[in-house]
Amino acid sequence: MRQKAALLLVILFTITLKAGIGIGTSDAPLPVELTTFTASIVNNNVELNWETATEINNYGFEVERQYQESSIKNQDKNQSWETLVFIEGNGNSNSPKYYLYNDKSVSSGKYNYRLKQIDIDGTFSYSIIVEADLGLPSVFSLEQNYPNPFNPSTIISYSIPNVAAESSMRNVTLKIYDVLGNEISTLVNKDQPSGNYKVNFDASELSNGVYIYKIQSGSFVATKKMILLK
Repeated sequence: MRQKAALLLVILFTITLKAGIGIGTSDAPLPVELTTFTASIVNNNVELNWETATEINNYGFEVERQYQESSIKNQDKNQSWETLVFIEGNGNSNSPKYYLYNDKSVSSGKYNYRLKQIDIDGTFSYSIIVEADLGLPSVFSLEQNYPNPFNPSTIISYSIPNVAAESSMRNVTLKIYDVLGNEISTLVNKDQPSGNYKVNFDASELSNGVYIYKIQSGSFVATKKMILLK
């Protein structure tokens, strides 16, 4: 009888040990611990960086953006947020993890950003809000297209400087030429206010080679070369 009782105690003790692995109160899962979240301006784009110290059941992050004209402290909380992208998380981790996202779809103005962290079970929480301020440019500029060489599309960026009267508009034309000077396409031909602009050029119907893009606004004229390589 004593032997049966002892055997029963051993079995119960073994089951208790197995069932208790990793579920004690001192081993309770930690939430996703976001240690940093920053926004910086890089080449007229907004670069977002964030770091986690630990992750438990982290499905990932949705990057959300909100355009605002006033200070972040006085922002209208009813303004709409748009989801830009989903960044996959690392699931479970007890070491630092680093994330990066470049928002290349911005122009002049102030923007708010936040992260929507989503667990595997669908629950979610929001990060703090960070602000990026892309002020109005002070000079005309035409940037080198990116990527270059490209296939089949590329982005052309340019800036129109700030003027004294906020309502003032400047007529802007942006055209594409071949190396012989023949006009291929007109990307922009309209009045535009001061700001930073990005235009997509799709050359899927053109052949390989060097092309010229030219911007003109009043007395400002600038040209650059780009290479289509399929």
